[in-house]
Amino acid sequence: MATGWWSVLKTVPWSEVINAAPQVASGARRLWDTVARKSGGGMAGMAPGQVVEEAPQEDVFGSLIQRVEKNEATLFDLRAQMLQASEIIANLADQNAQLIAKMELARTRMLWLGVATGVSAILALVALALVMART
Repeated sequence: MATGWWSVLKTVPWSEVINAAPQVASGARRLWDTVARKSGGGMAGMAPGQVVEEAPQEDVFGSLIQRVEKNEATLFDLRAQMLQASEIIANLADQNAQLIAKMELARTRMLWLGVATGVSAILALVALALVMART
């Protein structure tokens, strides 16, 4: 099962992901700012529980007003959900950018460790060859 994940991770273009991470984070931050700004003055102090369900009225205008109030309450709830979702998206984008930065650091360290291991292996082979030549 681990080999399946490894093959998937090897096919990901990490350089493109790393290069795009700051743009994703800034885009999510702009989305959060836009949604927060638009939702700020949306319902003029109306809370979702302020809509009062009244008995069905026989006049058309009363029922229309009731439907409008119900729709406004629903709209208020949807805006609140959108605000929460955009906040989550912004947080996830920030975490993604941090993860990408840490992965890039780990990749760089692995590269340096590989180079150090290669140099050590070459030095060990040279030392072994010198010992074999003296005996």
